[in-house]
Amino acid sequence: MMTVLDIIVPLFVPGHRPERFEKAAGAAPDAVILDLEDAVPPDAKDAARANLDTGFTRRPVLVRVNASGTPWHEADMAAVARLKPAAVILPKAESPALLDGVAAVLGPDVPVIALVETAAGLAHARAVAAHPTVRRIAFGSVDFSADIGCAHVREALLAARAELVLASRLGGLAAPLDGVTTRIDDPSAASDDARYARALGFGGKLAIHPRQITPIRDGFLPDAEEIEWARKVLASGDGAANVDGAMVDEPVRIRARSILARGAPAL
Repeated sequence: MMTVLDIIVPLFVPGHRPERFEKAAGAAPDAVILDLEDAVPPDAKDAARANLDTGFTRRPVLVRVNASGTPWHEADMAAVARLKPAAVILPKAESPALLDGVAAVLGPDVPVIALVETAAGLAHARAVAAHPTVRRIAFGSVDFSADIGCAHVREALLAARAELVLASRLGGLAAPLDGVTTRIDDPSAASDDARYARALGFGGKLAIHPRQITPIRDGFLPDAEEIEWARKVLASGDGAANVDGAMVDEPVRIRARSILARGAPAL
């Protein structure tokens, strides 16, 4: 089974809509996220928690709980501890102290994907990434934009995205998961956003609709031009070499190997 480290496209499904669980898994995401937070209205929180299950699919099941300090957090955490999903997604992951409390409830068997979505979370991202219970970071870009009062556009969020990539690397984590593409009527928007995230160093992206899954996955694959370049680089031998007018040495070959390791598209 795919692990939390390998996930490229996890798909959200509202926890109070159990009739959608199997359909979400059937859309072939890398993981299904049962959401107890934003997608669930307050009067359906208890029902969503009662619906938690992992038996509807062989794919990894993640659970996004409600944030610490909300009326539902403690009950959510207790339910996750009983369920033992592939991971818990923790909103408003803002400090190692918060993660200590989560670890005390979940124990060593349920890893954490820390959702960084506030200014405080970004300020402590390196400490969060270094916490032993955290296996990966995800970017809550929409909430982050609301928290700091910026537009949900690439230019405004570039510094935050770059910091999360750096924090993940310093913490020895897999590359982080980028936030959602809110537009669901245009699959090319999700694909374009995925290519942009990959260029910054992200390793995957959260999806909110089944039609985004394939475009996101395609966006994280190298294209034919990248594959051709990587093959030329690796065919250039050892030491410094000239490939298409550019100097190539070992750091460039490392990148070329990484491109080929992600797999080639159909040529």
